[in-house]
Amino acid sequence: MKKTNRMVVLEQGWPYAGYGAQIVSVIQHEAFDDLDAPVLRVGQADVPMPYARNLENLAKPSADRVIQACKEVLYRS
Repeated sequence: MKKTNRMVVLEQGWPYAGYGAQIVSVIQHEAFDDLDAPVLRVGQADVPMPYARNLENLAKPSADRVIQACKEVLYRS
C-alpha cells in the first residue's frame, strides 16, 4: 500500500463480518492519511451459497470483478 497508496481487499467469504471487513477497518484506521482512494472490497455476493455450479460461479468473486475494482480504485473506470 505504501507504494501506490491504494488498496483492494479480495476474500472468498461474505462481505459483512468477515476477515476482509476487519482488514479494511484496520487499514482505514491505521493508514487513513496515506490513502489516495477508498479501500475497496471484492468478495462473495451477499446471498446464501447456491448448490448449482453455474450460480455458485456467479456468487463467488471473479477476475472481472477484481479488475473492475482495481480500475475503480485507480480512477480509471
